[in-house]
Amino acid sequence: MTDTTSEAFTASVTLTPATPEHFDLAFTAVTQPCPWPKAYGGDLVAQAAAAAMRSVDDGKTLHSMHSYFMRPAEIGKEVRYEVEILRDGRGYATRQVRGYQNGKPLYVCLANFAAGEPGPGYQRSVTDLPGPEELPSSAEYLADRSGGTMTPGSKAYWSTGRSFDMRHVPGPVYLTVEGARAPHQAVWVRPFDDLRPVDGLTDAQRDTAALAYVCDYTILEPVLRVLGLHWAQEGLVTASLDHAMWFHRAPRPGVADGWLLYAQQAEAAEAGRGLASGRFFTPDGAHLATVVQEGMLRTPPAAASGAGQAGTP
Repeated sequence: MTDTTSEAFTASVTLTPATPEHFDLAFTAVTQPCPWPKAYGGDLVAQAAAAAMRSVDDGKTLHSMHSYFMRPAEIGKEVRYEVEILRDGRGYATRQVRGYQNGKPLYVCLANFAAGEPGPGYQRSVTDLPGPEELPSSAEYLADRSGGTMTPGSKAYWSTGRSFDMRHVPGPVYLTVEGARAPHQAVWVRPFDDLRPVDGLTDAQRDTAALAYVCDYTILEPVLRVLGLHWAQEGLVTASLDHAMWFHRAPRPGVADGWLLYAQQAEAAEAGRGLASGRFFTPDGAHLATVVQEGMLRTPPAAASGAGQAGTP
């Protein structure tokens, strides 16, 4: 888990065809190592995206996914993805994907595909942020730091084990809320090395799966930030509940191997849940994708009692 490569991601989305038991097509995939009691949620989103994309062979591209996480997935174990072909139209196609482990459903999503057609365009933009070369990597930030619930395993994972280099604006929330206690942040992300080919996926499909994979690592962080919480907080427990993602523009060839800006915003936090949104941009401002995710947030009593003052630095 200390090699700075993107191989964990490409291993995650490398699927093996299987005989379907419930629906039209089936694939298996293996969740990747991480130092927590349950597998990383982005594994499931990206694997389901890959399974859905492998069921569409007429040139349509994935434009949206809507997912629910029902049970935690075991780490390093096989997940079986069953794909139901709900509709194949001229302009759009729809798939349902269910993930099973140990005979029980743990993840479900609807994925929609579009042929695309000419039309007017619009995109939001983000400006006046420092570039990635001006910011420390996670490994550089954590090199001489310790504290909280961080272990050598979690430190190595945050530093080099997630396939992507991540650089935070205004600063990370690993051991403390670095920077303002505000409801927004941005993260520059880039694979540690060029993405490898993935059997069964085109390079464009692999790059789409890469966005689905990396999006879950930091999407709840603006909620933690505004509440004054950090990942190594004693007693903090988080879990993904549901997830939606829209793919607006296909990354140009090679774009996913370089830096992308992931701008994030806390939308709400209440009753043990937090909602955040995020947008992926290329360095020249092309808006590639939008993410919205709700997660469970179980906080230590002292932290929870101060949540009403979130938003003040």
